[in-house]
Amino acid sequence: MNKYELTFIVKPDLEESQIKSVNDSVKAKLNEMKATVLEEKEWGQRELAYEINKYKTGYYFYYLIEEKDAEAVKEFDRVALINENIIRHLVVKVEE
Repeated sequence: MNKYELTFIVKPDLEESQIKSVNDSVKAKLNEMKATVLEEKEWGQRELAYEINKYKTGYYFYYLIEEKDAEAVKEFDRVALINENIIRHLVVKVEE
């Protein structure tokens, strides 16, 4: 089983319910792809190191997942690129 860290930043100008909806859709997609969520953290709104699409802050989320193959990670990457409310994302494979 491989472990991956998934981090994504949501637009800060969304309503709280919309931010929660983006997070819920990501979590649902991971569950649908049969990835095991080991850890989930909502880091909240933070200042960005540099401006992204004219945003100076963003709402951060973090997941630590485990899966056999990288199918859920590939699907997360695809969904994050399509979703206009996610302004940046990062996938890191955890070496043991």
